[in-house]
Amino acid sequence: MEIKKNPKANLENYSKLFMQLGLVLALFITYVAIEKKTFDRQFGDLGDVVMNADLEEEIPITERIEPEIPKTPPPPTPEKIEVVEDEKEVEETVIESTETDETEAVEVEEIEEVEEAEEVIEDVPFTIIEDVPVFPGCKGNKAQLKACFNKKMQKHFGKKFDSDLPNELGLSPGKKRIIMLFKIDRQGNIVDIRAKAPHPRLQKEAIRIIKLLPKMTPGKQRGKPVGVKYTLPMRIDVE
Repeated sequence: MEIKKNPKANLENYSKLFMQLGLVLALFITYVAIEKKTFDRQFGDLGDVVMNADLEEEIPITERIEPEIPKTPPPPTPEKIEVVEDEKEVEETVIESTETDETEAVEVEEIEEVEEAEEVIEDVPFTIIEDVPVFPGCKGNKAQLKACFNKKMQKHFGKKFDSDLPNELGLSPGKKRIIMLFKIDRQGNIVDIRAKAPHPRLQKEAIRIIKLLPKMTPGKQRGKPVGVKYTLPMRIDVE
């Protein structure tokens, strides 16, 4: 059995009517919205604000108290002044003139000359002395005298040294160094003798050898005799 639909119940037949009603309603709402009046809000007067108002502060008034200055007492009254009659004679002082006459002889006191203190030159090392000490038998210029002095010193040590002593002391084999130091004073004498050696007996032997040196011609600095320091290093072989 088929159900038949009533043609009047079909809503599609009223679609145009619904559209027209919708347009009319939309136009009405728009009209009402346009015609509606609005009013601006009004605020009450809050008063004027003064930002640069000066703050008045009451400053207390102070008085300056000045210290009292003590008054100076009046000067004492002078004693009674006696008037003395001017009867006494006053002796005048005569000032002699210091100017001399050209014809007047002037005595000049003799000034004693003070002798200058003799310049004292300290001891000078042999390496920088101007005039080296002269070993007896040496001749020539400064360089030759210096070379001759060193040669004579080495020859003297080799001749006077006891060559058997190092082996008797039981020292280890090899080369040993002995350093001798002394001074040739202003008179040419050998003084201030010292020695350094690997054994006390070698040290005594070195001092003994230096004491055997002859008297020499003293060295000179600036033309004056001075003490001259000399160092003599020697090497010995121990077998």
